[in-house]
Amino acid sequence: MRERKGTLLTPGVEEGPPVNAPRVALIGANGHGRWHRRVIGPLHDAGRLRLVALVDPRPIEEEPAAPVPAGTRIFTDHRAMLAEVAPEVVVICTPPHTHLPIARDAVTAGADLLLEKPPVLTSGEHEELAGALATTGRVAQVGFQALGSAALTALTDAATTGRLGTVTGIATVAAWQRPDAYYARAPWAGRRLLDGRPVLDGALANPLAHAVMQCLAVAEAVTGQPVEPATVEVERYRVRPIEVDDTAVLRLRQVVGPPIVAAVTLAGEDFIAGEVIVTGTGGRAVLEYPTDRLWLPGEAGPQVVPGRQGLLENLLAHRADRRVPLIAPLARTAAFTAVLTAVQAAPEPTLLGGDLVEAVGEGTQRVLRIRGVNAVLRRAAERGELPSESGVAWAVAPWRVTTPE
Repeated sequence: MRERKGTLLTPGVEEGPPVNAPRVALIGANGHGRWHRRVIGPLHDAGRLRLVALVDPRPIEEEPAAPVPAGTRIFTDHRAMLAEVAPEVVVICTPPHTHLPIARDAVTAGADLLLEKPPVLTSGEHEELAGALATTGRVAQVGFQALGSAALTALTDAATTGRLGTVTGIATVAAWQRPDAYYARAPWAGRRLLDGRPVLDGALANPLAHAVMQCLAVAEAVTGQPVEPATVEVERYRVRPIEVDDTAVLRLRQVVGPPIVAAVTLAGEDFIAGEVIVTGTGGRAVLEYPTDRLWLPGEAGPQVVPGRQGLLENLLAHRADRRVPLIAPLARTAAFTAVLTAVQAAPEPTLLGGDLVEAVGEGTQRVLRIRGVNAVLRRAAERGELPSESGVAWAVAPWRVTTPE
């Protein structure tokens, strides 16, 4: 990014939160960063924090739901912002392959982090960032906001108190669609590497990362210890000339605990928002994690479990009182990063085409759908089988990684 002095997007005297409110900066203020601005805005207005800077290489886009407060400084380079503004909390919403160097700069400058998912892309990067946090005494919350759901807590309670019996399997299934425009949104979209750095903009690593992380959170609750992969097996597919998966089935066998299966696609037929399925000897529970709808054994149907704790609010509470635990500290995401590390080592995803794939829509809104994929993914989640193990004609043998003892 080109360095320049910070400017004021809105002229006038700084007003609003008290001067002792935590000073917050957002790096990556456009695109998904606008979602973060809608979270930050009400907290600024309530005096919980002071938004002091926005950083983006492009002009700041308008966000009617969260106007930029008067006095907020605008930068195109995060290093200049850190030097001039010295924020206490930095929200990082930039492309995944840029997270580590920006996070390292921010914690070195004395800031705590809210770091978008995926936090980093390899276990080596995870260890490097963890070391930087330990050295500086800073903390990092990772943007897995579904971990703050009361519905997830209700699910883990059911899994750990015997309501499901002995848990024998944890799975997730999701079927989304992404148009051609999705893969033209940025130079790193659909890429495996960019400028020699891992990007991994695939279904497992980015849009459906929450589904994987929810399963890992359930597994951690069931065993009472962090997830430690023994083997990771993955089948990866794509319907476009991209470098990563838009459809994948992954199975993780733990050193201790039940197997985990993630069956996801961005080329689905009917929409499946994202279900976490926990099966036990005494019954089965299903959590639709984007909507917080939970179906427990003995209930007539799914029930909405209200209540989500925001990650930024939780980070502010933790800063004020260290006895308040972070919902998604970096350490909690180590198993997720281990999954990404295994996926990164896998061969190029298999390209599907012909009569198997149908196109719907035109222009940039065209979507590609894999015929029968929803049934394939549901079977994988229900049975714990990979497509190649259940006779799917287009399936290929999985990539397998075994963790050394």
